[in-house]
Amino acid sequence: MTTTEARNPEVRTAGGAVRGRPEDGLTVFRGIPFAAPPVGEARFQAPRPAEAWDGTRDAYAFGPPPPQDAGGLGEGVGPKVPLGDDWLTVNVWTPDPDPAAHRPVMVWIYGGAYKLGHTGSPGYDAHRIARDGDVVVVTLNYRVGIEGFARIEGAPANRGLLDQVAALEWVRDNITAFGGDPGQVTVFGESAGAGSVAALLAMPAASGLFRRAIAQSVPGTYFSEELARDIATAIAAEAGLRPTAADLSAVDPRRLTSAGAALAEKMLQYVDRWGQAAPTVTPFSPVVDGEVLPVTPWAALKAGAARDVELVVGHNRDEFRLFLAMGRQLGKITEEQERGALRMFAPGAAGSAGAAGAAGAAGAAGAAGSAGESGEDRYRAAFPDASPGELYERVLTDWLFGMPSLHLAEAQVAGGGRAHVYELTWSAPAIGGAMGACHGLDIPLLFGTFGADLGLLLFAGEVTAEAEALSARFRQSWTAFARTGDPGWPAYDTEARLVQVLDAQPQVRAYPEESRRLWEGYEFAALPLVG
Repeated sequence: MTTTEARNPEVRTAGGAVRGRPEDGLTVFRGIPFAAPPVGEARFQAPRPAEAWDGTRDAYAFGPPPPQDAGGLGEGVGPKVPLGDDWLTVNVWTPDPDPAAHRPVMVWIYGGAYKLGHTGSPGYDAHRIARDGDVVVVTLNYRVGIEGFARIEGAPANRGLLDQVAALEWVRDNITAFGGDPGQVTVFGESAGAGSVAALLAMPAASGLFRRAIAQSVPGTYFSEELARDIATAIAAEAGLRPTAADLSAVDPRRLTSAGAALAEKMLQYVDRWGQAAPTVTPFSPVVDGEVLPVTPWAALKAGAARDVELVVGHNRDEFRLFLAMGRQLGKITEEQERGALRMFAPGAAGSAGAAGAAGAAGAAGAAGSAGESGEDRYRAAFPDASPGELYERVLTDWLFGMPSLHLAEAQVAGGGRAHVYELTWSAPAIGGAMGACHGLDIPLLFGTFGADLGLLLFAGEVTAEAEALSARFRQSWTAFARTGDPGWPAYDTEARLVQVLDAQPQVRAYPEESRRLWEGYEFAALPLVG
C-alpha cells in the first residue's frame, strides 16, 4: 500500500472493506458490487447477493457497463471503465464518510430507453449535487435491453427493476457507514430512469426502501405481458433462437445486444401487431406482469400504493424536439406525418392505450392507424396556429412524457399522497436556441455537467451566468426536497393545479390548459398486443 492509499478513507460494508478517494471536498467510492455478476447460472435471473471479499477493496474505478447497443453510453465511456461481468455496482459521493453524519441520501437511476446507460458516463458525475446540497449521492448500474427487460421463458420479468431494488437494499444496509441516513432516501431519475422510479413506487418489493421520489420526464412506456412476450419472440428470432433463458444464455451477452438492435430497425413492420410500440426505436420497457410490477404506476398510485412517499414529478416543454434533431427532421415534418402522428397518438386514437419507450416516432409518422379523427380534430382546435411540425412535436411530447408525468402526479393526489409538479421551459443555447426545452436538458442542468454527454450537444460550450443560476436552482430544489420533502413550491392539487416553471425567471403558475384538457380522463394503460 502506498502512502497516498494509506490516507484514503476506508469504509466497511456488509461485503467487506472499501477504500475511496478524496476528490474536490468529497470522498468518492466507485464500483462497489451490490449483487453478484449476472452471468453463468445467474444469467437472466433475479440479482443474487455479491460474494464477500477479504482485505480492503480499492473503490477507485466505475464498474463495467451492462451489455447494450453499440454506440450508446456503454463500454469505453467515462474514466477508467473496465471490461468484465461485474455489471451490478454502485458508486457513492459523500461529504464525509462518518457514520454519525446521517445526511440525506439521493439514489440516481439513469435513463436510456431501457436499453442504454451506465453510471460511468461523465454526465452523471454527482460531485456538484453532493457538495452543493450536502447530501450523499449513490448511482447504480442495472441491466438494460435483453438482459434486463426482455420477457422470456424461464426468467423473472423486469430484471432491471429487480436490480434497482437490490441496489436500494444495499443502500439500506450500508449507507450509514458512508455518512448517509437510510431513513432519508430519495430515488431520482430521468426518462427511463423516471419510468423506473414510477415503477418502484408501484412495486411491492421496493416498499419501504425510499421515503421520497423525483421523476423527471416519465415515459408512459409499460408493456402488457402479451405484447412483451411477442416482442421477445421477435428479438430471439433475430438471433435464430427461442425466447427462453436457456437458449439466450448460450450467446455471449455483448453479442446478444445486436438482436435487439436489429429488431429496433424494423419495428414499423409490426405496426399491425404492436400498435403504438411499433413507431419507436426500442423493443424494451417495464412489463406489467402482475407479480414484479402488478399494475401500471398510475393505477397503483391512484389506489394509494405510494401515499406515504413524497413525490416531485415534471417534464420539459419541448421533449420530443431532441428526437427530431437526432433524426435530422427539425423543420422537415410534412402534413402527412403530422396526420399520422395525431391519428396514432392523440387521445382516442387507434390502439391508444399507453406509451412506447423512446425516441423513434420521428421517422415513423404516416405509419399510424386510420381511426381517432376526434383526437386529431381536438388537437387542431386546441392549437389552431400550429404548423405541421409543431403539432407533430406537441402530440408526441404530450403522449410520451408530458401527460404521463402530469397524470402520475394526479394519481398520487387521488391516492391520498402529495406531489409537487414542475415544467422546464428554459431553452438550451445550442443552435441559437432551436433545441428549446428538449428532452434531457434537465440532466446537465441538474448535475452541472455542461461539457459532457448531452451537455456537449445542448450547450456547445456556451455556459452563461443564466445557465449556472438555473443549474444551481435545480440542485437547491432537488436537495431541499431530499432533506425536507419541500422543493420550494406548493404541492399540486386538482383545483389550482400549481406547478413550478423552471426558466430564467422561475415562477409558480397553473399548468397549461390546452394539453391537459385534451388528455383529461385518459388512462395510461399497459400497451396491448393489438393484432
